Amino acid sequence: MIPQPHLAKTPSLVLVFGLTSLLLSGAIFGFFYAWTCSTVWGLDAADPAVAIAAMQAMNASVRNAVFAPAFLGTPAVLVLTAGMAWAIGRRISAQAFLAAGILYLIGGLLVTMAINVPMNEVLALVMIPDGTEDAQRIWTGYSADWQAWNIVRTLAGCVSLALVGLALLHLREARA
Repeated sequence: MIPQPHLAKTPSLVLVFGLTSLLLSGAIFGFFYAWTCSTVWGLDAADPAVAIAAMQAMNASVRNAVFAPAFLGTPAVLVLTAGMAWAIGRRISAQAFLAAGILYLIGGLLVTMAINVPMNEVLALVMIPDGTEDAQRIWTGYSADWQAWNIVRTLAGCVSLALVGLALLHLREARA
């Protein structure tokens, strides 16, 4: 068996948390990305009354036990992983994990809670109008702003995921 000193110097628990960080960051980036490049564009192409009803239903269903770990847990796991990497002397990895956690916390979680969720709550109260013009006005007013802020979340998720990848690459080095 060929010795691999770079792996032997990285405790297994840090690697497990690093991979968990990667999975959670990838999941939340993928979630935001899917909204950006398909879901809302599809709703924009639909009848506006259908788009309003569909978005109301999706917003009502997203708060669930499957979504919560990636949405709420990602920054905590990233910061914890940063601390573990720092403790074993992997400074570059620690800094990258921490930067990923802070970026997602601000650009993903806080933007969602401060902007997208309040927009969703206002839309949830909308009675879908019978007239197409009224429905179109409501949907267009909601969709454009919502999508702009979702792009912010998507970019934050993308950069966070890239930082986690960088952190994992440096985690394996003997001195980082």
